[in-house]
Amino acid sequence: MTAPSENAAVFVRDALAGLPVEAVAHAGTVRKVLPVARMLGPAALAYVAADGYCPVEPGVLTVEQLPGEHLDLRGLEKLAGDEEAGEAGLEGITSPASVVRVDGHVVAAAGYRVWPSRTAHISVLTAPAWRGRGLARITGSATVARALAAGLLPQWRARVPASRRVALALGFRELGSQLSIELG
Repeated sequence: MTAPSENAAVFVRDALAGLPVEAVAHAGTVRKVLPVARMLGPAALAYVAADGYCPVEPGVLTVEQLPGEHLDLRGLEKLAGDEEAGEAGLEGITSPASVVRVDGHVVAAAGYRVWPSRTAHISVLTAPAWRGRGLARITGSATVARALAAGLLPQWRARVPASRRVALALGFRELGSQLSIELG
């Protein structure tokens, strides 16, 4: 658990103290014991090391790199909608983005944000009309390869089953879960 202040940490710790460990990541249970203003998750947390990574070749597609702040990424986020773009988190990446374009438009992108302990938090987003074609695997794979080459530990946070399947296909292993809340 992390908290923005010692007071918040004590408050949350006391509220969660009587719960079994598995209940701490259960949204309904947490809402019963804490005043939640906003919630993100729960989501599975998965990690991959170089020896477990299963790269995906792009085939006939070209994977291009763009700066994380590139306007074409904002266009992809607009296509996906606020909720999905927020969940993917491309706006926070610190790496270049690996992208696939179709007719000049970015339809899939992935990048990472460096977190503490040399963790590369992976962000992946595919335009709704282009899902189910392996583009998340292709862009995610390019991003994971770059993170591993930089000596980072790739982390994949996935809430929806399709994202979890992409992570597993790339060799990630689910090792925990995450529930983020903002206290009311």
